[in-house]
Amino acid sequence: MQFQPFFNGMKILEELERRGFQAYFVGGAVRDFLIGRKIGDIDITTSAKPDQVQQIFQKVIPVGIEHGTVIVRREGESFEVTTFRVEEGYSDFRHPDQVEFVDDLEADLARRDFTMNAIAMDKQGKIIDPYQGKKAINQKMIHTVGLPSERFNEDPLRMLRALRFASQLDFDLDYDTYTALAKGGEMMKQISTERITVELEKLFAGPYVTKGIELLLKTNLVDYLPVFKDNKQLQQSLRNITMPFGQLSELLCMLVCWGEGVTLSDWAKAWKLSNRTKKDAEHLYEAIAYSKKNQLDVWLVYRLPEHLLDNFIPLYSTYVEPISRKDVNSVVESLPIRSRKELDVTGEDIIALFPDRQKGPWINQMLSELEKRVVTGKLANQNNVLKEWVKHEYHPQSTD
Repeated sequence: MQFQPFFNGMKILEELERRGFQAYFVGGAVRDFLIGRKIGDIDITTSAKPDQVQQIFQKVIPVGIEHGTVIVRREGESFEVTTFRVEEGYSDFRHPDQVEFVDDLEADLARRDFTMNAIAMDKQGKIIDPYQGKKAINQKMIHTVGLPSERFNEDPLRMLRALRFASQLDFDLDYDTYTALAKGGEMMKQISTERITVELEKLFAGPYVTKGIELLLKTNLVDYLPVFKDNKQLQQSLRNITMPFGQLSELLCMLVCWGEGVTLSDWAKAWKLSNRTKKDAEHLYEAIAYSKKNQLDVWLVYRLPEHLLDNFIPLYSTYVEPISRKDVNSVVESLPIRSRKELDVTGEDIIALFPDRQKGPWINQMLSELEKRVVTGKLANQNNVLKEWVKHEYHPQSTD
């Protein structure tokens, strides 16, 4: 295992310790380090109070200072630094009603969700593990810190997080955690749709997504998810998913392709999706619908935004025929143009050819026709060729 990802964070730990405070790496970064996974965000826990952290470091962003959390910036990296704390009361089923800063690392670790996330590590790599999180990792088990019912009641989203970790890590739920989760579905009603959607996106992107889905169905949490809760057939169709989805738009496209009378707009509204996600899903759905008649051709690849090509490939392979990125790349490389900007004729050129005609939507329609003819190889992308075709072959209507 490589300690290199923690290098900049170690400098923060050293500076806090030099000022007389305790400081440790904690949470997901330590978990992933022990598993051998790629490490993402690195969190730090310390006995220093937020105002003391602000005094020590030059670049500090007080993102959650009331709960003891600030962001320390160092050499282009961001580190979430949180004061040791204990919490009490979760009347909104998410945030603690009361936070008390303490000087006890073990008490701080006790408030965390799962034992594998309640492990700390000092700058020398020594592990502090009062709740046997490392043992849980070795056994590939998901245990809550303390009673599962209490952890889930504090924040019911932890139930979905458990399933998300199963999907990402190929871990199983221990008996008590599974039982409490299966009985706690009603608490899901306390979670905002936006938070549910974020966890679902991570679950469906997990390399062991089939495990996550099976747990979603067996625990009946699926009965509390937007759209799925009202459609038993869709629930069972989830078992058809055998691959992770790189983006939520890819999953959305597949869900709509299954039918069941649920439209893209229905999904977007129920899951409170961003306009970007909805638009991406629309692009993918339109591409799949087109490809069922025309297969993989230049016009399809040209119109599909480049950032969606990797998402389109597994969908096409599912609904039409197996293809690889190499197959798509060969089509991309054969394109005579990559966007309308490369078309060797402009709107001004078109207007000049019809000086007596009032400007209007017909100009864009004509450019669209030229664009498609160039992409599909029916016209060479040369200014004189395009203008000649417009003059002699394209006959605009006399009225707009």
